[in-house]
Amino acid sequence: MVTMAALFGVLAFLVALGGVIVTLLNAAYLAMLGSAAAKRGMSGEPVTTYVRGQRTPAAILLAVAVLGLVFAAARGSVPDLVGLVLGAGTGVAAYRALGVTRRRFRGA
Repeated sequence: MVTMAALFGVLAFLVALGGVIVTLLNAAYLAMLGSAAAKRGMSGEPVTTYVRGQRTPAAILLAVAVLGLVFAAARGSVPDLVGLVLGAGTGVAAYRALGVTRRRFRGA
């Protein structure tokens, strides 16, 4: 029989894994945008400057998301809860950052 704690652990792990995936997608989009801007030369300089400014927050979000995944993989309800909160928080923050970036450079 599966216990409630085990189900909560699996849920926490999946949420934390989702947070890592979303933060990786945000970082990959920034890298792709920066690469395309670098190919444009001087006309891509504002985009390159924006991407450089967003690298640090994206890296911090990724580090926190991985930390949440580590917590979620640990045994116990408290680490599962911490992992769930960190994973969900970083996932939402990265999703919003990705949306802001996409809206800012749509059609650029």
